[in-house]
Amino acid sequence: MRNELVHWWHVLWDAYEKFNRDDGWAIASHVALSSLFALFPFLIFATSVAAFFELGGFTDNVIHLIFDYWPQAASEAIAGEVRSILTVPRGDVLTIGGLLTLYFSSNGVEALRVALNRSYREKDERPYWYLRLQGMLFVFLSILVLIVITLLFLLLPLGWEIMSRYIPELVPWGKTVWVWRVIIALTVLFTALLASHLFLPAGHRTLMSVLPGVFFTLVFWIGGSVAFGMYLEQFADYVSTYAGLAGAMIGLFFLYMLGLIFIFGGEINAAHARLKPSG
Repeated sequence: MRNELVHWWHVLWDAYEKFNRDDGWAIASHVALSSLFALFPFLIFATSVAAFFELGGFTDNVIHLIFDYWPQAASEAIAGEVRSILTVPRGDVLTIGGLLTLYFSSNGVEALRVALNRSYREKDERPYWYLRLQGMLFVFLSILVLIVITLLFLLLPLGWEIMSRYIPELVPWGKTVWVWRVIIALTVLFTALLASHLFLPAGHRTLMSVLPGVFFTLVFWIGGSVAFGMYLEQFADYVSTYAGLAGAMIGLFFLYMLGLIFIFGGEINAAHARLKPSG
């Protein structure tokens, strides 16, 4: 047990030192800004795909799914703009404009790829067209996942109501349906992190080799989001600093924090692989 603790202490310290050497602080800002730029094209394309399948209620569900976990100051500013954009009828998913939107949506994926390649010390020699196609595939799969989650969110309350009619004992548990929404969201997030570490960077990694960084990222994303929200409510006077841009700047800083944690998760995996005892 003591040896394990010592090992993980060395892993964390080594990861921190390499994080600094690899300009992790600067790369996190690249990830944050690229993610913010990619967010709107991604949601626009997602709405177009949902409209193609005539899926009602997609906009509200996807906004709740993404922004309910952001600090309120950031989510109120950005979610309002997102809603105003997504409520415009769109059906251009199969046009040149739709494909360009998909292309620009993949910029966020490319930023994550750059960060992970630096963390794992990989030189990516795969062709540009392959990387871009993979990035757009990630975006498209993410949209399909959002559509499936939307269907689950729409059907879960309805299914519960029908079951409650035939099994009255389930009625007192009706308020716990939201727990399943959280479980579904966390499962999707965990799977997305796994896929990012396994497929985005160059080289080969096993499932077990990326789990430490994925768990670290998931736990600290949740903890960091809660702590950041509490800080904003109790201490921060961001309005006097950024005035009308306060909400957008808080959103950008929130994405920067998520980027820092994501990159450090990759550094943990790389340090664990370097320091793992042989045999």
